[in-house]
Amino acid sequence: LNLAQVRSLTVFGNLNHVPFHSFNYGIIQVLDLEDWKGLKERHMTEICQMLLLKYLSIRRTEISKIPSKIQKLEYLETLDIRETYVRDLPKSIVQLKRIISILGGNKNTRKGLRLPQEKSKKPIKNPSPQGKTKEPAKKGFLSQEKGKGAMKALRVLSGIEIVEESSEVAAGLHQLTGLRKLAIYKLNITKGGDTFKQLQSSIEYLGSCGLQTLAINDENSEFINSLGDMPAPPRYLVALELSGKLEKLPKWITSITTLNKLTISVTVLRTETLEILHILPSLFSLTFAFSLSAAKQDQDIIKDILENNKLDSDGEIVIPAEGFKSLKLLRFFAPLVPKLSFLDKNAMPALEIIEMRFKDFEGLFGIEILENLREVHLKVSDGAEAITKFLVNDLKDNTEKPKVFVDGIVTA
Repeated sequence: LNLAQVRSLTVFGNLNHVPFHSFNYGIIQVLDLEDWKGLKERHMTEICQMLLLKYLSIRRTEISKIPSKIQKLEYLETLDIRETYVRDLPKSIVQLKRIISILGGNKNTRKGLRLPQEKSKKPIKNPSPQGKTKEPAKKGFLSQEKGKGAMKALRVLSGIEIVEESSEVAAGLHQLTGLRKLAIYKLNITKGGDTFKQLQSSIEYLGSCGLQTLAINDENSEFINSLGDMPAPPRYLVALELSGKLEKLPKWITSITTLNKLTISVTVLRTETLEILHILPSLFSLTFAFSLSAAKQDQDIIKDILENNKLDSDGEIVIPAEGFKSLKLLRFFAPLVPKLSFLDKNAMPALEIIEMRFKDFEGLFGIEILENLREVHLKVSDGAEAITKFLVNDLKDNTEKPKVFVDGIVTA
């Protein structure tokens, strides 16, 4: 097979072999090897010789290391290494001056990609004083002295991990002033520590530079609960995702009039929360979530929190009668979905689809009065109790409009 004139290659299916030797390394620009199990570490060395390569995807392959020679790919714009075994990026990655998107980690398993860092000889300066947003000292893994302004083209950095020893990385994020999407899949930092403070400062600064999508999964560090204290909110956000044991919404959230997609932890599912969010004019999608694959201990904690939330909301979560003018998709993914009630047809008047995934379910009431609601999708996890199965069957059998779809064994 002669591939000398090929400029773009996509591999799919059960292909055993790709004849890398027959490529013209000087002209190929797109290499999409997603899911190809035949990709080996030695192939990565060959790929690093394809000097005009702009797009490289090795997603869901068995690669575990990115060679330092990747810096030779000076025209590379997209690097997709999601759901691989790659956990660390080489320091040479900062030399890719045209790189626009770096996609890594595994969202389902909350595995993150660690960025390279340089140990600073001098202590990192403290973040900017409260109430001010100014550019900090040029330190961190993208320092001007070492990186000379590298990766200024970067717009998407998704799937990273930040640990306590990553204060240089957290500080280096300040340099990515063109960033439009930042997704942190794993946080393991100490509340009030240097890395904690540097990350706060970085997110506040990037928010003032045009950050549009921010996603943070924070299971233990309480970082997401500190975001509400930022004196300057991320004013350009279009999408926000805060996963973990969130205690309350950031105070600035109602000022983000551009917010289109919001995913927040089910731990803040209360009537009060919905009353706060209902004024957002552009909100199209609202999701309350907590991982259904979380450890049983965490699931039990979440159920306790939801029970307390329900008590604070007089035994049920009530959707406000006004507001949510643009909302079309409402989703709940949690071990327990408490009783939800629509009491007015003007509650979420544009709503078209409700999606729920749960193990325990306490009922969904009033949906028949929503004029634009077309579909309700219920997915029941294994081990559901008899009362959950009864309520699901009752909702399905006694609702003509909207149409109720059920996925899972719900026979009582």
